Amino acid sequence: MEEKTCCCKKTKERTPEEYKSLIHRLNRIEGQIRGIRGMVEKNAYCTDILIQSAAVTAAVNAFNKELLSNHIRTCVAQDIRDGKDEVIDELVATLQKLMK
Repeated sequence: MEEKTCCCKKTKERTPEEYKSLIHRLNRIEGQIRGIRGMVEKNAYCTDILIQSAAVTAAVNAFNKELLSNHIRTCVAQDIRDGKDEVIDELVATLQKLMK
């Protein structure tokens, strides 16, 4: 993995396994989105498109669950051990955004 600049305030080094798993999920989601676009371009029936859209939603939710789980186990746990209790407020705010 090469070092890349990020638009975010913080960055995180991921293990090769974590990186590979997340990228694999994102690649699959990207393919699903392209598939839906193709369905629209080919005038597919609405419910068929909606079913594929629901599959994308489920895939994004699975991605979020994996990323959140890794975040809590690594970033949040380490910050709490380091006495940075403000990470709890950050986690609560993130969970509130995810649950909208």
